[in-house]
Amino acid sequence: MAYTATIEEENKEIASRYKDLLKGTYQTLTAADKKDIRKAFDLAVEAHSSQRRKTGEPYIYHPIAVAKIVAYEIGLGTTSIIAALLHDVVEDTHYTLEDIEGEFGETIARIVSGLTKISRLNKEQDVSIQAENFRKMLLTLNDDVRVILIKIADRLHNMQTMDAMPPHKQLKIASETLYIYAPLAHRLGLYNIKTELEDLGLKYTEPEVFNDILAKIKESKEEQDKYIEEFSQVIKSSLDKEKFKYIIKGRSKSIYSIRRKMRAQNVTYNEIYDKFAIRIIYESNESQEKFDAWKIYSIVTDHFQPNPTRLRDWITQPKSTGYESLHITVMGPDARWVEVQIRSERMDEIAEKGYAAHYKYKHAGEKESGLDTWLNRLKETLENPDVDAVDFVENFKLNLYTKEIFVFTPKGDIKAIPKGATTLDFAFTIHTQVGMKCRGARVNGKLRPLNHILKSGDQVEIITANQQKPNIRWLDFVVTARARGRIKAALKEEQKELANEGKEILARKLRSLKLNYNENTINELVSFLKLKTSHDLFYRIGNGSIENKQLKDFASQKNNAFISFFKNRIKRTSNQPNTDKEEISQKYDMLVFGQEEEQLDYKLAVCCNPIPGDKVFGFLTINEGIKVHKKDCPNAVGLRAKYAYRVMIAKWIDSTQQDFRVFLHVSGSDKFGLVNQLTKVISNNMHVNIHTLNISGNQGIFDGKITISVQNNKQLKRLIDNIKKIDGIEKVDRIYKH
Repeated sequence: MAYTATIEEENKEIASRYKDLLKGTYQTLTAADKKDIRKAFDLAVEAHSSQRRKTGEPYIYHPIAVAKIVAYEIGLGTTSIIAALLHDVVEDTHYTLEDIEGEFGETIARIVSGLTKISRLNKEQDVSIQAENFRKMLLTLNDDVRVILIKIADRLHNMQTMDAMPPHKQLKIASETLYIYAPLAHRLGLYNIKTELEDLGLKYTEPEVFNDILAKIKESKEEQDKYIEEFSQVIKSSLDKEKFKYIIKGRSKSIYSIRRKMRAQNVTYNEIYDKFAIRIIYESNESQEKFDAWKIYSIVTDHFQPNPTRLRDWITQPKSTGYESLHITVMGPDARWVEVQIRSERMDEIAEKGYAAHYKYKHAGEKESGLDTWLNRLKETLENPDVDAVDFVENFKLNLYTKEIFVFTPKGDIKAIPKGATTLDFAFTIHTQVGMKCRGARVNGKLRPLNHILKSGDQVEIITANQQKPNIRWLDFVVTARARGRIKAALKEEQKELANEGKEILARKLRSLKLNYNENTINELVSFLKLKTSHDLFYRIGNGSIENKQLKDFASQKNNAFISFFKNRIKRTSNQPNTDKEEISQKYDMLVFGQEEEQLDYKLAVCCNPIPGDKVFGFLTINEGIKVHKKDCPNAVGLRAKYAYRVMIAKWIDSTQQDFRVFLHVSGSDKFGLVNQLTKVISNNMHVNIHTLNISGNQGIFDGKITISVQNNKQLKRLIDNIKKIDGIEKVDRIYKH
C-alpha cells in the first residue's frame, strides 16, 4: 500500500512516537536526562530531515524505534538512548564524530563511532573479508558492550520493517540475522529479542513454513488458554493458602523452535506435545526467593505427577548469561505433559531484559558474573591475531548457543562448560598453559584420556607434563572456541619454527644444485610444486615431506628457460578458475581409516561423489572393497541402520601433518639412567610422540620395544641416529610386526 501521509500528519506522528519512547523507559529518567535526550532527538530530526525509508516514511522513525527497543526491551539508560537516536547521524548526514563529542561528550561519541564502523562493513564482500569485519565489529566490545546491544536493537527494527525491501536483500539480511545476531542476543541474555529475531529470520528464509506454523498457533490459541485456565484452577487454592502473590501465564514456543523441533524429530506440528509452557511468576525478596521457588515446586508436584528426568534447576546454578528459573515437566490435565517454569519477578526481569537487568541486581563486591567471564574470554580471542577470521566466526557461532554442564575442580569450585566438552577443553578453561601441557585427567578419581567427554557433576583434576605439547589431532575432539584457538596458535608457532629451519635447509640445497636462492627462484619453486605460498614450501622442506628428487626435477626443468616460461604461462591461465578446489585438495589430500588412521585401498561412492575435505565414512562392501560416502549421503542413514558393523571411521587429512606409527627394537648393555636418557632423546625430537615403551633388563643386558609416531622417514632416521649416540645402546632396528 502506497504511503500518503502529509507533512503535518508526519510531524504529529514523530511527536507521538517521541512521547511513547519516554513513557516506555526501563530506567528512571531525571529532568537532566530528559533534557539531554530531547537535545539528541532534535539533532537527529534535523540531521535526517531530508531522508526517507524504503517505505516512504520519514527516516527519523527508525532511530526513535531503535531507541525505544534499547530503553524498554533491553532496559538500558540515558547514554544508550541518546546513542541509539544518533546511531546513523555520522554515517548518513553532514555531522561528524567531533560534533557529537562536542555536544554529548566522549562516551556517546565512542558508542556512535563503534556503530558507524559496523554500518560501514561491506556486506557484499567475500566470506573471509566479511568474517574479518564481523570480528572487528565484536572488537567494539572492548570499548563498550552497549555498541553491540544497540546494534542488536537496530537489527531487530530493520527485521520488523523489511517488507519494502527486494526479496534478495530480505533473504541476505534474514540469513545473516539467524547466523549471527540471534545467537548473539541469546548469549547476552536477551531471550525475547532472540526469539523475535529467529521468527522474523524464518519469515523471510522459509515464508511458507513460517505462515503455516503461525496459522496453526492462532488456531490452537483458544484451546491453549483454556488448558492454562484449567491447570491454574487446580493449584490456585494451594498457592493462595500459602499467601503467595503470583501470576500464572502461558508462553508459546517460538515458531522457529517449533520448526527446529519438527525437523530434528521428523514430526508434524500436531505431533509436538510441548508447544507451550506455563510460567508461575511470584513476588519475593532475594533472601527468600529460592526457598519460595521450591515451595511452589512442592505445591505443583503435590497436584501433578512430575517427570524426574526433566527437572532443570537454573536457580541453584544460574546459566552463564545470568538466567535463573526452575523448570519442571508434569503430567497436567488430560494426561498431557506440560513444562512449568517457576521464577521470581527479579528472575523474570533478568530473563526478559538480560544484560541490563542483571547489572541492576548486581551487588557491589559480588563475584564476576558468567557473562563478564564470557565477555573477557571473547576479548582474549578477538585480540589473538593468529586466529583465522573464518574459523573464529564459525567457533564463535558454535559457542553462542551451546548448552552448559557444570563440573567441579578438585577443591570443589564449580565451573560451567559447554555440553560435549572434553577433559582437554576443561584444561584450557582453567588456563592456556594448563591446556598446552595437559596429558590426561582424573575424573571422579579415575584416570581418563584427553578426549574423555565430561558430564554434569564430574569432579576433574587435570594432569600435566612439561614435555607435552599440542598436536593436530587435538583439534578432532575439542569443542570450545578457546581450546581450538589456542591449539591452532601453538601449531602455527611450531610451523613457523619448522619453516625457519626449512628456509635454511632450502638455501643450502639450492646452492648445491647451482641455483640462486632469491625471491624469483622461490616463487617458481612454489608454482612448480603446486603450493600456495613460500611459507608452505619452507614448512614442507622443514618437516621433510619434499624430497631431494623433486628439487632436482625443478633444477633440470629450470635449465630450459623457454619450457619453464611456457609452462608457467599455461599454468597461470589454466589454474586460475580452480584455485578453491586446488586449495581444498592440497589441505586434505589423504584419506585415512579407523582409530589408527590407516591408509587403505578405497573407491569413492557415485551416489554422493565425495571430494577431498568432505566429512565422510567408509563402508565395507561385499565385492568392491571399501566405498567412501559423504556423511550426509542420501544412503547414509540406511547403511548405518542396516549394516552398522560394516561402517568404518574415515577422514581426509593433510598428509604433511600426518603421523605414522613405527615400532623400534632397542638393545645394548644395561647402564644406570639409560631409560631416562632414551625417553629424553625421543621427547626432544619435535613431532615425535611415544605410545608404548616396553623395557626389560636381564643380567646386564638391556632390551626394549618402543612404539612412536613420526611424520616421515627423514625424521625417523634422525631419531634413530640420536638414539644410537646414547652410551650403552648398541643396536636400533625398525621392526614391522609388533
